Amino acid sequence: MADTERVESTIKGFLRRAKKSEDGIERDTALYADGIGLDSLSAAELSAVLEDELGSDPFSQGELPQTVGEILDFYADSDTAPESAAT
Repeated sequence: MADTERVESTIKGFLRRAKKSEDGIERDTALYADGIGLDSLSAAELSAVLEDELGSDPFSQGELPQTVGEILDFYADSDTAPESAAT
């Protein structure tokens, strides 16, 4: 699975578990308010899921991501790209 697909799959899995809609999730979808509707607790939960699944998370890097695309961009950076699973 490509890194972008892995990140998207992790986000969508979190949304299913949090009982939030994953329909229409695009790069420009806001994480808060009128977008996905994360609050501070659900943002912390998403941060933990990303850390567990991918080894790092964009929420711990100073500026909080505001869109799905900002999360994807964080992992597209070669220094933070998710490690591939051993085969």
